[in-house]
Amino acid sequence: MAAFDGTGKVALITGGANGIGAAVARRLAAGGVRLVIADVDERAGTALADELGGAFVRCDVREPADSEAAVATAVDRFGGLDVAFLNAGVAGGGGVGDDFDPAAYRRAMSINLDGVVYGMHAAIPALRARGGGDIVATASMAGLTATPFDPVYGANKAAVVGLVRALGPTYLDEGIRVNALCPSFADTDILGSIRGHLQETGFPILEVADVVEAFTSILDGDAAGEAWYVVPGRPSEPFRFRGVPGPR
Repeated sequence: MAAFDGTGKVALITGGANGIGAAVARRLAAGGVRLVIADVDERAGTALADELGGAFVRCDVREPADSEAAVATAVDRFGGLDVAFLNAGVAGGGGVGDDFDPAAYRRAMSINLDGVVYGMHAAIPALRARGGGDIVATASMAGLTATPFDPVYGANKAAVVGLVRALGPTYLDEGIRVNALCPSFADTDILGSIRGHLQETGFPILEVADVVEAFTSILDGDAAGEAWYVVPGRPSEPFRFRGVPGPR
């Protein structure tokens, strides 16, 4: 395992204007990486890109053309793409019973799952042109365990984990590593109204810095198809999935 050298590298971060995306952007920039910040928050995204000497592109990850344009910005502005951090996401989505809201369901699925698929599809040709690179998708601990409090969110995050596990070996021979980051409840705006409940119940809220450390550990590694859990008080590492029973 060799430490990731950001010198001359180019990274695209969706959902990069705030929270985990912005924290990762600052870490990468400190290591010499040139950045494309992609987000629907134009004000914060532009300010961060200006701060880090990067580029901002407005990107609604629900639209495939926006992901294509974000990758094109990396190639046109900086000459290529080495890292795609597909991080854009929203909380919520609800259940499928009396509380089912088709609009909330479609929004959550299209941002949290479709956005990752579109981002991967757009990034792979650019990574291939560089001779390889990294795709890291932000999933969640909700993708590794049951989430009765928000079944739709759990469903799209589990789908991201499944997608990463399937694609990991698919592109590894080309030098393209696909992995997932699975944080617990992190101290970002996505917590919204649940923050008070977590504080009342004493559930530990994850520091964003810990998520950034896990992200850099993924880049430092050489494996693919892994889902790195990030929970308070534990060292982050790939989740060890139990094998399924085979046929007899």
